[in-house]
Amino acid sequence: MTKTIAIALAASTVLGGAAFAEGHISQFNIGVLGGENAQDRLANNQCLADYISEALGGVEVNIFTPADYNGVIQGLLGGTIDMAWLGASSYAATYLQDPEAVTPVLVKTNLDGSYSYHSIGFARADSGITSLEDMQGKVFGFGDPNSTSGFLIPSVEIPQATGSTMDSGDYFQEVTFTGGHEQTIVAVNNGDVDGGVTWADGLGDWEDGYNSGALRRASDAGIVDMNDLVEIWRSNPIPEGPVVVRQALPEDVKTTVTDLVRNLIDTDQDCAYGVAAGETAGFQDIGHDAYETIIEVRRRIIENEG
Repeated sequence: MTKTIAIALAASTVLGGAAFAEGHISQFNIGVLGGENAQDRLANNQCLADYISEALGGVEVNIFTPADYNGVIQGLLGGTIDMAWLGASSYAATYLQDPEAVTPVLVKTNLDGSYSYHSIGFARADSGITSLEDMQGKVFGFGDPNSTSGFLIPSVEIPQATGSTMDSGDYFQEVTFTGGHEQTIVAVNNGDVDGGVTWADGLGDWEDGYNSGALRRASDAGIVDMNDLVEIWRSNPIPEGPVVVRQALPEDVKTTVTDLVRNLIDTDQDCAYGVAAGETAGFQDIGHDAYETIIEVRRRIIENEG
């Protein structure tokens, strides 16, 4: 994701370490990663906020929509956000800054049971661009620096494919950040950039924006007609980002919200569709080991930049 869309839960202070069932948690804040406009993020996650409020005994639940991925990452690190659906790269960023901050508990699954997705390179269908080779000398759009599919993976795999760097003026005329997945889709569709990358499960039909992902979300919202776009590149499979919980949370709070998300597909399929950015088989258990490769890639990039 990542990735992607993230759902973040921020708990208020637990007085004396008592559990929420005893009435000592008064508020939760839900934060949703950037990548689409704030109004849509609010609408797609309001049902989850309502379920969380009910599950935690009627506490007030608010939805927080930061401008970028880093807002959720810093909230997790600072203790103002307690649960999040992160992209794999965002989880790596959180883990590398504080390995004790959060624990991965769940991962969103595709209709075929897999929990992977792809970074999808795309361009306008009328541009004549059908491959990375056609993008040489043109303007390329990344999403967010903390996005797995919108930056981390393509920044590694595209240079391997082209034998060049992602620096402006090398293979591409210019490489720019758009700000998020929806922004990249809009920028390509409007001709502001010649091509870009976003995320999708790669299953189902292109005309629908695949089964889930940013293209599906944009297609459902009427932001883009997929027939106006064409796929020009696809990454190797990427592990779907995890739902994480902050380790400092009371155990019964972590168990309650984890069970709620795990069972959301059975509780309310429409809500699960909105939260998961499209068709999903639900959420299943996951652990830290699934993300060690992504963490190592991000670690090496940080070391090289240093």
